[in-house]
Amino acid sequence: MNIGYVRVSTLEQNEARQLEQMKKFNVEKIFLEKVSGKNIKDRKELKNMLEFTKKGDTIFIHDFSRLARSTKDLLEIVEILAKKKVNLVSFKENIDSSTATGRLMLTMIGAINEFERDNLLERQKEGILIAKKLGKYTGRKSIPFPYNWKEIYIRWKNKEITAIKAMSLLKLKKSTFYKLIKDYEIK
Repeated sequence: MNIGYVRVSTLEQNEARQLEQMKKFNVEKIFLEKVSGKNIKDRKELKNMLEFTKKGDTIFIHDFSRLARSTKDLLEIVEILAKKKVNLVSFKENIDSSTATGRLMLTMIGAINEFERDNLLERQKEGILIAKKLGKYTGRKSIPFPYNWKEIYIRWKNKEITAIKAMSLLKLKKSTFYKLIKDYEIK
């Protein structure tokens, strides 16, 4: 069976270009998701596709960055597919994993994609540092204290209520609750 995997990073992005390519190769089933490619464990449709495939199937993708953001993740996915005897074809890179050359190229292109991603993140960090020096980047906005903060904080501090109860009363997540405690105690 010809299977397509289509991914865009955000809800605003359009998957039409990838879907159009799938038509040319008689793709019978498409797994589509709109989620960041950073963490393969958070990608439900990728998991569904990997479970769905069986021996002899071919998975078509637009390019390797749609499938994985790191060489490690790409090679992990390719290994899963190889064990199941499922082929992988990438349009952009023109690679078919059913050939020895295709498998070699998969490894090399995965490394290049990871290198590009690391460079992008490095440039982003450098840009943020420059913006901070110029006073144009202030980071996340501070979280205001809930109106009943002091009362709940005192009850928690005096061990009258648990942290979980305090978070519930304040309607705060754990990380926000402890960040506010830190900020409050510094003041």
